Amino acid sequence: MESKAFLDALHDAGVKFFTGVPDSYLHGFCSELAQKCEANNNVIAANEGNAVAIATGHYLATGQTSLVYLQNSGLGNAVNPLASLACEGMLGIPMILLVGWRGDPWHIDHVQHALQGRITPSMLGELGIPYQVLGDGDPIGYVNWAVGEAVRRSAPVALLSPKGVLSGVKTPSVDNRYPLSREEAIEAVLDAAPPKAIFSATTGRASRELFHLRDARGEGHDCDYLNVGSMGHASSVALGMALAEPERTFVCLDGDSAAIMHLGALTMASKLEVPNFLHIVLNNGSHESVGGQPSAGWRTDLTGVAASCGYETVGRSVSDIDGIASSVRSLLAAPRAGFLDVRIHSGIRPDLPPLEVEPKRMRDALRSELTVR
Repeated sequence: MESKAFLDALHDAGVKFFTGVPDSYLHGFCSELAQKCEANNNVIAANEGNAVAIATGHYLATGQTSLVYLQNSGLGNAVNPLASLACEGMLGIPMILLVGWRGDPWHIDHVQHALQGRITPSMLGELGIPYQVLGDGDPIGYVNWAVGEAVRRSAPVALLSPKGVLSGVKTPSVDNRYPLSREEAIEAVLDAAPPKAIFSATTGRASRELFHLRDARGEGHDCDYLNVGSMGHASSVALGMALAEPERTFVCLDGDSAAIMHLGALTMASKLEVPNFLHIVLNNGSHESVGGQPSAGWRTDLTGVAASCGYETVGRSVSDIDGIASSVRSLLAAPRAGFLDVRIHSGIRPDLPPLEVEPKRMRDALRSELTVR
């Protein structure tokens, strides 16, 4: 199904407002939105629950049905507002959920998508959200069903999009204003950190690059936690480890979109003494791995936010190897948790192999490395 035809059908049916979190299965559709919609009519949200609430507000102000786009892994973030705000028994807000169905039953996917893929239909069922699975047919039929059912029930409905259904060309937003790649920034952090520091790397390409950098440097993987699922939670996992083993250094390699998704986690630094915890955001200003759509990373003073939450900072973002090295050393010597915003450009080496990791083996290796006394 052509993403352009799908978007045209939505516009013809009166759906003019879109919000959500980009997904790789929906990249063609998200690219169409970026090209065809004004910024205030296509709001890339901090997280999926945020998007459901924004769509609710739009309906309250206009009486118009909106579309919320998301990956099925983000349904968990959306459950609370779907079940206690927009549902038929509460405000009763007509909206369409366009859900990229990772782990669908017709395709082999990564292990972190297996459970969520299997339970997606039943989750929607338990939430009382009727759904259809998109196929290769005429988009008008799917759109007319979704809009009609949402309006008739005055409640959310869903369209599930398995792999390869919505076609379109990925149009990444390329901005090379900053000289460093993410891989170069990660290596600079590895060079500056203590040899036995524990690293927690965020969902997506940071985990992949850390894994292969360890191989290239002849280092093992026992000191690494690769957060291949649960976007936005890598820093909290690192914080939990840092609290339990205060003599060890813990470094979170976060992404801007991931950090923003659960920005409230930063406030933990205001009430906890964890000088052995360093939170680094590798900030390329985009949702790179799912299509390159812009994030709020470059428009947000993350350093200022972190400082107000109780982190030690260097007072600015950094964008070169020397700045990373000196900042990491300075922050690790500080009396409280440290935060560093590293500005980088998007992109990944085309010859970088995929990441193949067995979660339980990674867990066991890390548990062996971390001896909690």
